[in-house]
Amino acid sequence: MTEVLLVDHADGVDWVTLNRPDSLNALDPELIDALNAYFGQLQRNRDTRVVVLKGAGRAFCAGLDLKQAMARRGERQEPPGVTESLDSQRRIADIVMLMRRCPQPIIALVHGAAAGGGFALALASDIRIAGRSARMNCAFIKLGLGGCDIGTSYFLPRLVGVSVASELILTGRFIEAERALMTGLVSELVEDDQLEAAAQPYVDAMLAASPVGLRLSKECLNMAVDAGSIESVIAMEDRNQVLCSRSEDFDEGISAFLEKRKPVYVRR
Repeated sequence: MTEVLLVDHADGVDWVTLNRPDSLNALDPELIDALNAYFGQLQRNRDTRVVVLKGAGRAFCAGLDLKQAMARRGERQEPPGVTESLDSQRRIADIVMLMRRCPQPIIALVHGAAAGGGFALALASDIRIAGRSARMNCAFIKLGLGGCDIGTSYFLPRLVGVSVASELILTGRFIEAERALMTGLVSELVEDDQLEAAAQPYVDAMLAASPVGLRLSKECLNMAVDAGSIESVIAMEDRNQVLCSRSEDFDEGISAFLEKRKPVYVRR
């Protein structure tokens, strides 16, 4: 049986691949469970410092596997109740919550379709790099649902502004790779076969940071986005800098800077 989620760990980096290419990596219960399990264990994982998320085959992720979901629904004697439906909904939403809570930066390599839940996975990542074939949309409103789902109404306005977010959420229309770059939705646009190579400089720069500094930076940035005041942000930044300055990493970072060499940090 093929594994639906592949994790290749090398030198502090997890290269994570959604591996249902025949279904455009659509989210079925097995893949949903695998993503929850993977991102759930990262909180206490000190070996993984950066995560790169990508899709196998022709697409990043086409969203929920509707064919499978409808087939299962047709096999039932009666429609699912509210409690069961809410549990299924939350299992998917939990993935993006875990992605935000994990201390490792996540780089999404988006090619082909990133629709619905697949778009949500890309939005919940910290950095997005698009291949030229990338097409992203909030597919939910086209399915008789509300356009806001799996964190999209939280992430999109913060990334592209309320006007563009409203357009995408209220219409379900696709945003192509070039416009995604123009709006700041993605950081870089490259040929599809250059996605992993494009990610490497980001990975290298993150690995050059101290482990504790990198983790606290993601945490602080996430909190700063929703902070009620600059005082709250400064307090968090001050706390993080004091913590970092008391670590062995800080001594190594200063020594490396003065000696004009790359720092060698101890993983922990």
